[in-house]
Amino acid sequence: MPDVLARKLIDKAVIGSDGTELGTLSTLTMDPGTGELGDLLITPRSETAEQVDLERDDDGRYAVAIGRVQAVKDHIVVDR
Repeated sequence: MPDVLARKLIDKAVIGSDGTELGTLSTLTMDPGTGELGDLLITPRSETAEQVDLERDDDGRYAVAIGRVQAVKDHIVVDR
């Protein structure tokens, strides 16, 4: 996958590989010691928030491991 600046990803739509619209990218987590990316934190769409079975952080955002990203184009596709 080519390099993409994180600031260009914020507020980008995130969908599951099954076509479910999950929400918008809120932020990315990173280990400050290693610089390794951790999770995408996704603000859920209100229409699908109760139907999606993904881990959530303390603020109710979906936490999806960076390794589950399949594609980044007009939107971000994550493995479900």
